[in-house]
Amino acid sequence: MRVRHVELEGGGRMIQVYTGNGKGKTTAAFGLALRAAGAGLNVYIGQFAKGRCYHEIKALKKINKIKIEQFGRSCFIKKSPKKIDQQMALAGLKRLNEIIGKKRYQMIILDEINIAVKLNLIPLGDLLKLIKDTPKNIELVFTGRYAHPQIIKLADLVSEVKEKKHYYTKGIKARRGIEF
Repeated sequence: MRVRHVELEGGGRMIQVYTGNGKGKTTAAFGLALRAAGAGLNVYIGQFAKGRCYHEIKALKKINKIKIEQFGRSCFIKKSPKKIDQQMALAGLKRLNEIIGKKRYQMIILDEINIAVKLNLIPLGDLLKLIKDTPKNIELVFTGRYAHPQIIKLADLVSEVKEKKHYYTKGIKARRGIEF
């Protein structure tokens, strides 16, 4: 089955934000990527602050409408980033600007970008400029805890994922195929 190139319907650019302390922000964005690819849209995912080859990355790489690149080390950065983390994040931001300039993708997901801003890996001003410079026909999706108030203000949709209960508190470790 051949899927033709499709434009976003409904007009101008939309910004979606998935934030909060609960589990599922990246999963929600990746589900959105699957839906968009199924509709014939080209999707680019830039993943910040982590570089490990999670199983969802392996699955998404098999879909020709989705391109994913990581801009982080093989661990998830939580509190004390190193200089290399900032260099990788800035390289990712540069790459995103290139991707946006090519106008090949109708959806761009910036996974864990909120964390990258919170940890000062990427200046907020640079992210705001990226938003301003993004053509109106590209859907932007931001994930990660600690979404900056200015990003929330600019967003058209904000979903806050709250943790009410988690099996980690019972000592259950991360499970293959579920958490990674």
